[in-house]
Order: sequence, then structure tokens, then C-alpha cells
Amino acid sequence: MVASEEPIDRSGQLVRLREVTRADAERFDDWRADPANAGEFNDFGVVSGSLVAAIEDGRRFATEELGRVVVERLDDGEVIGDMSWHPVRYGPNEGSRAFNFGISLHPDARGRGYGVEAQRLLAALLFDLFDVARIEATTDVDNVAEQRALEKAGFTREGVLRQAQHRAGAHHDLVLYSLVRDDPR
Repeated sequence: MVASEEPIDRSGQLVRLREVTRADAERFDDWRADPANAGEFNDFGVVSGSLVAAIEDGRRFATEELGRVVVERLDDGEVIGDMSWHPVRYGPNEGSRAFNFGISLHPDARGRGYGVEAQRLLAALLFDLFDVARIEATTDVDNVAEQRALEKAGFTREGVLRQAQHRAGAHHDLVLYSLVRDDPR
């Protein structure tokens, strides 16, 4: 199901979130092919599937099943990364559904506040588009910069998910963060 017939376009003071174009898909396919762009916390090995092929098949990336938006720097229009989301369930009914999201910024764009604003914007966008009470994100226990970014974006640290993620040939513990619709923003 598509979230909205209108294209996704949400701006803050530093970044804009928008839908993926074919040109973006080409860039992301190239970035994913270079392990240096992933960084130490996104080393999942070979990622299957081409974003270009998905766009050519007519896929839109603003759905409840799997979503993706571009992170674009406002001052120069440069694409600096992307964010994706997927549903998670804490029970069999629709009311128990939430969204988990992740962010990937180009190495040159990290540590400049773009991620904080992008995460805040995406959480608000997901609450606006979908009937969910909870948005969550996880990050490696050693990724202190991302933990700080999530906290600055208004997320609450909930705990550690032991050996939840297999990456770089080993299982890693993750820190779970959430934002619920009723939280003050």
C-alpha cells in the first residue's frame, strides 16, 4: 500500500526528505557497492537488489511494507544519504504494528547535525502517513554518535537487544530507541 498519492517531501532547517528518483537510485546502487560508504555499523556484506531496477519496475518507495526516502542537504541540494523503514509487529493485530527505521549518511555528511534533523523529520512523517503509535530505531551498542543523535531527535532509550544483528561476520548487540505518538515533541 502506498502511503500517499502525493510525493513525499518534508523539509527542516538543514535537510529535506523526498522520494527516490532514478538518478538517486543509480547513486545509491553505486554507494552500496563501495564498502567505505557503509561505515563500520552498516557492513552487511553484499546487498541484493538494485534500486534502479525497482524504479524501472514502477515501484514507489513510500509504502507500509518497505519505505525509503532521500536525505538532501538544503543549502546546496546535495544528496547526502537515505533513510528506510519497515514494519515490526508486537502482536497479531494492526494496532500492534510499529515502524523501525534506519539512516545511512555519506561519510562526509556525518557529525554535522543532518542525521538528528532527518530522524526527527522521518518520525513525524511516519506518524502523519500511517496509523501507528510507535516509531523505533536500533543502533550498535558501540555507535555512540548515533545514540546521541537519536536522543537529540527526541527518542527514548529502551534497552539492549542482545546479539540481534548479524553484521561483519558476527552477531552484535543493538540499543533500542523509540518515539511514541503521545511523546511531547
